[in-house]
Amino acid sequence: MHGSALSGWLLVAVCAATGAYCVLRLRSRCERARSAAGGEAVMGFGMAAMAVPAAFATPPPWLPGVYAAVFAAVALRAGWLVRAHGRGAGGHHHLHHAVGALAMVYMALAMTGSGDHAHEGHTGPAGGIPLLTGVLVVYYVGYVLTTGVRLVPAAGPARDGAAAGAPGWGARPELALACRLSMGMAMLAMLLAL
Repeated sequence: MHGSALSGWLLVAVCAATGAYCVLRLRSRCERARSAAGGEAVMGFGMAAMAVPAAFATPPPWLPGVYAAVFAAVALRAGWLVRAHGRGAGGHHHLHHAVGALAMVYMALAMTGSGDHAHEGHTGPAGGIPLLTGVLVVYYVGYVLTTGVRLVPAAGPARDGAAAGAPGWGARPELALACRLSMGMAMLAMLLAL
């Protein structure tokens, strides 16, 4: 990623923390929630790895190909889950995972597009196709805004979480939304740096 090393490390921290929280969410009793958490954990850790500043460590030339292969597998799995869940809420969420994984494949391939400057592929014209990058940026701006709106609390009577039998902090839906929001913003930052 071009830009300051500080912004790269902040992206690494946000994505790694999100991935770690998603690993904790794998203990959910709901199979659909576990499935989503697993995909989000892979995305979070993968995004963290791709965001490591090039000044810290020069990646080997084969690394972008590995990223592309891993995220292509994630996209195939998400596509399979979209097909299995249909048009329900789970299907829409898995469709978002497929779009995100394909965006990561795109960015990994853009890293290889500049030949000798593998990790610096985010900077020059070889860094990506402007129209495709623009479409992905528009998609993620919309995703971040709609996810952010869903985090705004609804007006209603206040409840005592303990008395109402609220789930543990690892299974709270608002924390899962916050993770998705932070990964969406990180993806947006990575696309803008492309």
